[in-house]
Amino acid sequence: MSLDGIRVASRAAWPCVLALHQASPGKGELFVVSWTALEFESADHVAQAVEVGRTAIDGPGGLLGALAWHTPRLIAPWVRAWINDACDPFKRFLGVSACFEHRVDPKQMLSLRLRDPDTSVRAASLRLVAKLGRADLTGEVRNAGFDEDQQVRFWAAWALSELGSGDLAVPELRRVAVQGDDNALSALRAAVKAMPMKEARSWIGSLYTSPQSASLGVRAAGMLGDRSILPWLIEQMGNPALAVTAGASFLELFPEARQESDLFTTDPGAAGLRFEEYFGNQAARVPLADRVLEWGRRQGCIM
Repeated sequence: MSLDGIRVASRAAWPCVLALHQASPGKGELFVVSWTALEFESADHVAQAVEVGRTAIDGPGGLLGALAWHTPRLIAPWVRAWINDACDPFKRFLGVSACFEHRVDPKQMLSLRLRDPDTSVRAASLRLVAKLGRADLTGEVRNAGFDEDQQVRFWAAWALSELGSGDLAVPELRRVAVQGDDNALSALRAAVKAMPMKEARSWIGSLYTSPQSASLGVRAAGMLGDRSILPWLIEQMGNPALAVTAGASFLELFPEARQESDLFTTDPGAAGLRFEEYFGNQAARVPLADRVLEWGRRQGCIM
């Protein structure tokens, strides 16, 4: 079902949109439901979309995507009502998240949402503070670093890093990065950014020398912006346990290589027997070290 087709059908499309979601309740279908409700500026339809998003198995990502897609002017009435809703934390979360997507500053309301009773609202508010560069709220963000909720503590540390006070956040960012949860990559990047280069290199070296965190160290190395490590990365690509992260670091340092179609494979066996044994039936996109080496020589990155 195309968005243009929904526009042509107007509100008559609503039952079909709902039926589509009921038949296949995924993130994409939630996006269509939410986009349609907002497009037609129907209070009843938007209320239905919010309830669908509230109970979505995959989370409210489709609803947030629709809010990001539409213009701030169109969604403003809903966002103002949601961010001020004293009774519904999910709506407050939507309001703050919509402001984040469109880089809109809710002014004094943001300080209130940083102290919201709901953890998801507090976490979303911390992300918004960082995106807006609201350094005037740094004190509030520091206080959030002592929050009882782990997610809130992480986003407070991340926000401090973005606001230029990363030195206060490094211990928490390091802890989250090593812990390996869903925020690990964001924590790793923020930690590397927050530390002086010498300290970052030392920490990355300590990660690499431990078998438990070696992969993390290889990934962090690609965040330093030093292209001279390409030969070392190619060496790591020969190790099945480190190849995937070495490939990710390679692409971060050399984004132009994304245009090449023969530097990676989704068939680990193509990289050799060791890779086939290591990955088994597990799907993985691994770099082909020999081809990356040839590419580096052609680009003049390796002598």
